[in-house]
Amino acid sequence: MKSRRTLHRAKVAGEATIALILTLITSVAQAGIPSVRPRQTQGVWLTNSPSRLYYNRSTLEQAMDELQQTGFTAIYPNVWSRGTTFHQSRFAPVEPALLKAGIKLDPICAISKEGRQRGMKVIPWFEYGLMEPADAAVVKEHSEWVLTRRNGNPVMTMHGKEMVWLNPAHPEVRERFIGLVVEVMKRCKMDGLQLDDHFAWPVELGYDAYTTALYQQDTGVQPPKDHTNRYWMTWRRRQLTGLLRELRQRLDDESLPQRISLSPGPFRFAYNYWLQDWELWAVGELIDDLVVQNYAYSLKGFAKDLNQPALRKARQWGLPVQIGILAGFGKRTTPIPVLAEKKRLSNEQGYGVIYFYWEGLWGNYSGQEGSAYRFDAFRRLGAQN
Repeated sequence: MKSRRTLHRAKVAGEATIALILTLITSVAQAGIPSVRPRQTQGVWLTNSPSRLYYNRSTLEQAMDELQQTGFTAIYPNVWSRGTTFHQSRFAPVEPALLKAGIKLDPICAISKEGRQRGMKVIPWFEYGLMEPADAAVVKEHSEWVLTRRNGNPVMTMHGKEMVWLNPAHPEVRERFIGLVVEVMKRCKMDGLQLDDHFAWPVELGYDAYTTALYQQDTGVQPPKDHTNRYWMTWRRRQLTGLLRELRQRLDDESLPQRISLSPGPFRFAYNYWLQDWELWAVGELIDDLVVQNYAYSLKGFAKDLNQPALRKARQWGLPVQIGILAGFGKRTTPIPVLAEKKRLSNEQGYGVIYFYWEGLWGNYSGQEGSAYRFDAFRRLGAQN
C-alpha cells in the first residue's frame, strides 16, 4: 500500500502537469496559432433568376472575387431549373434566357473554373429534381410518366406556378434523370452534386396507371385510398430510394464524383409531405452531406428546428451537416444581426451554413441595409470561420 506521502507527491505532480497543459493552451491561443478545429463550411446557392449572374462573364467573375473576399468555401450553382438546362443537353431544352445571351457563355463550367481557382468547392444543384412545368414538352409527350392524385389531377401549384412530378419508379424517368445528372457532371470538374426538396414523391400522388399497376404487382392489392396510409407511403418511399441508389451506382460506373449532398426540409415535414426519408438515406450511406433548410422567421423557431432529433442523429453518425439560411429573396431580406445570430447558433452546434441565395447576400435583395453595409458584415462573419 502506498504511503500518504507518496500519494501526496503524485497528487502534486498531477496538478503541476494539468497547470502546465493549461499554460501551454493559453500560450498557444495568445500566440495566435490557429485551432485544429476544421473550418466550418460557409456556402451560398447561385441561381439565374432573378439575377444576371449567368448571362455576363464579368458579373460572374466579380461575384467569385467577392465570395472569396468574404470567406465563402462552397458554392452551389443551379444547373437544372424550370425544366431547362444551362448547356446543350440530350435530355431537356436549354434555358431561354441563356439562348438569348449566348450559350457559349457556358455559365456552369465558368463557375466551376472560377470558383475552384479561388479555393471554393463547386457543387452543382439540381433544383427541380423530378418536378417539371405542367406545360413542358416532356409532360405532353410522355403523360404516362406523370404522377397523379386519386382524381387524376397531376398538377401541384408551387410558387404560384403549375407543376407536375415525374414518376421515380418509372424506368424511363429514371434513365432520363440519371442521364441528365451524369451529363452535367461530365462537362467540367465538380466536387459532387446536390439534390433538394424537389427530389421527392409528393405524398398525395401515385394513383396514375403505371404506379397503380406496379403496386398491385408487388402487393396483390390496389393502392389505399388514403394517401397517408403508412404502408403505401413506405412502398413509394422505397421507389424513390431505389432511384437514389441507382444514381450512386451510375456515378461509380462512370468514375464520377459520388459525393451527394441533399438539401431537404426538417425531417418530419420532408417525409410526411415529400417521402424523403433522409434519416434512412444517411444511415444507408446514400447521401454524404446534409444541408437542412431552416427558413424559420423567428430566432426561437430557428433554434427549435436546430434541435430536431434526426439532425442530432445525423451528426452522431458522422455525416457533415449544414444549415440552409435565408439571406434574402423577393421582399424578404433577413437583417444582418439576425443572420449573424443564426450563423452563431448553427456553428455552436457544429453545423456549417449555406445561404439562400446569392442576390440576398449584398445584391438585389440587400433590403434597407444596402449592399455596402451587408458586404462588409459578411466579410466579418466569414472571418469568424
